[in-house]
Amino acid sequence: MNLLFRLLLLFLTAPFRPRCEPLGPTRKRFRVWPPDLDVLLHVNNGVYLTMLDVARVDLLLRSGVGARLLRKGFYPVVAAETVRFRRSLQLFQAFEVETAIIGWDEKAFVIQHRFLRGAELVAEAIVRSRFLKRGGGSVGSKEILEIVGRSEPSPALPPWVEAWNQENSR
Repeated sequence: MNLLFRLLLLFLTAPFRPRCEPLGPTRKRFRVWPPDLDVLLHVNNGVYLTMLDVARVDLLLRSGVGARLLRKGFYPVVAAETVRFRRSLQLFQAFEVETAIIGWDEKAFVIQHRFLRGAELVAEAIVRSRFLKRGGGSVGSKEILEIVGRSEPSPALPPWVEAWNQENSR
């Protein structure tokens, strides 16, 4: 239910937020609410993944890419993700999730999410995301890049992210 509330709020406020580039970066502000907590009274590790979903939808909405993909019947799915936790988030704390597409291969995009409390890095996630067609099948990265008016090759990924991406592309 928490995800639905956050998505509804995102859809209502997105038209009033500044536009962003299709590859980001963008920042989405959050606050820790009671349903986000685990028994140790800090944000549950699964809630981080939910917030990443909201942050990616924010990028799609604010860049205008989401509407273009919807018209073509394409939608994103998460193929793999990893999160590194550095600090805890406590009840009512405000923080931001910074989202940027940092690279791609033939099939998927690699997205970096950074949870920031002020200048402090709280957690960092790397996500491999693909696009599928409503009628079945997948959409290659090249086609998605053409839709957003980009044609450049992928930037080089940090070595550990490149190795992780290769391992998860099988």
